[in-house]
Amino acid sequence: MGDVRSVPVLIVGGGPVGLGLASDLGWRGIECMLVERSDGTVFHPRANTVNSRTMEFCRRWGVAGAVQAAGAPPEFSQDILYVTGLQGRTIAHIERPDYGSAKPLPTTPERSQRCNQLFFDPVIRELASSFDTVTLAYKTQFESFERTGDGGVKATVRNLDSGDTSQIEARYLVACCGGNSAVPAAIGSAMEGVQVISYNLNCFIKIPELWKHHDKPNVAFYFMTGDATGANSFIELDGHELWRMGLTSSTGPLSADTVDVHSILQKLIGKDVPYELISTLPWTCRSIVADTWSDGPVFLAGDAVHQHSPAGGFGMNTGMGDAVDLGWKLAAMIEGWGGEGLGASYQDERRPVAQRNVAQATGNREVDYCAYPGDVLDADTPEGTELRKRLEEEILREKTSQFVSHGIALGYRYDASPIVAGDGTEAPPLTVAQYVPTTYPGARAPHAWIDENTSTIDIFGKGFVLMNFSGEDTGADTFQAAADQRGMPLRIVDSDDADIAALYERKLVLVRPDGHVAWRGDGMPDDTGALLDQVRGAA
Repeated sequence: MGDVRSVPVLIVGGGPVGLGLASDLGWRGIECMLVERSDGTVFHPRANTVNSRTMEFCRRWGVAGAVQAAGAPPEFSQDILYVTGLQGRTIAHIERPDYGSAKPLPTTPERSQRCNQLFFDPVIRELASSFDTVTLAYKTQFESFERTGDGGVKATVRNLDSGDTSQIEARYLVACCGGNSAVPAAIGSAMEGVQVISYNLNCFIKIPELWKHHDKPNVAFYFMTGDATGANSFIELDGHELWRMGLTSSTGPLSADTVDVHSILQKLIGKDVPYELISTLPWTCRSIVADTWSDGPVFLAGDAVHQHSPAGGFGMNTGMGDAVDLGWKLAAMIEGWGGEGLGASYQDERRPVAQRNVAQATGNREVDYCAYPGDVLDADTPEGTELRKRLEEEILREKTSQFVSHGIALGYRYDASPIVAGDGTEAPPLTVAQYVPTTYPGARAPHAWIDENTSTIDIFGKGFVLMNFSGEDTGADTFQAAADQRGMPLRIVDSDDADIAALYERKLVLVRPDGHVAWRGDGMPDDTGALLDQVRGAA
């Protein structure tokens, strides 16, 4: 057994969620260690969408531009086509003008980007490694952990090159190691929901200049309708030559040995074209959320607590939300100004978000348009015309929210959280496609431009911020005095901008380090100290 190392936070798993948490902690100056059994290389495409909220996190960390540059070229369309094949009929076209490019939207300074994990993970890995307080230990296998007498954990890890084991003592352990993690069972966490919805096979393919072989517009996603091709999706990855073809089965696992990938690909394209099959990855579609997300010093995040269909692109982004929610809370507890109630609030805040996103993703994939008769859909007959029209109307009605989901990305709230102070007003409705800015307690504080380059989003992050629109002496300094007494980082931002004041709805709005509203009011609270104790988890 090697030496024992001590760190405040041990992160297990080096995917985007683990790297995101390491980056957030590093950005906050908190020491952490991440262990990952692989060498960190992403060999196969996985998550494809970095939504606008995750891009706001990347903006905070200073890498939003790097993510934009690493993803699909800005001139490449973000639209969706439903087709019978690349030589067949176009059934429906879903436009997404709000996605891609660097141009801001009225509700966010950062648009959703199409940046597959092939390209996204290296950006976040480089970010995490840039912090002196972050240690990335690759080819290191997490094996087990035990509780220690001081309320922390002691983990055993193995170096996969040397075979040597060592121990790591940590105040907190966060498992971001996916669906096969042993940590959930160790804390008695169980998945609730449907364990198997379908069996799937993703095929990673290189086809140079595919657009020369068909007459369809270049778009982000082609989805199959009709039963002619055998595939259900064909997704562009880099704007040049990399593609992912998706196959699905309800009867049993798929593999490259059990399906004729070549034949299916040629049917989809409609002609014999040169290609390279780089890799295949079988996976199981589930609809599950864990019943327990933490136990004392141990926390679960990402696929360890929620797994679902990729329909909608919610998976990695939900996990990044987990990471950012945990990041500021762990930092606050380690720095001493945050109470242990912050850790307890993690499940209260993130589990309802996961439940909503899992349900939406499951609903998004329920209709199988590949079950429609391909010969009828392609036929130049009255029956074919009528079926195409009816199917187009159905797709546009039922599937647009799968691909345009600003309400999911920006509209999630923590209003039931014990560290959010409600104001007794009626909660705004939660929607999927549209996001309506609000300062309802628990909501993401709205974006507005303070100057040409600075968003309100940019002033949140390192500590609490009190937005003061009163234009008069309301006693806001009392907040500062109470925060200073508790060692709690707080900044008061005075604003006389009438437009921002209207957007923020109250004269005083207290915003947490993660950018969510903790409290709002038109006057001082009855007990400022008690309020601050509540929102910092020390009540």
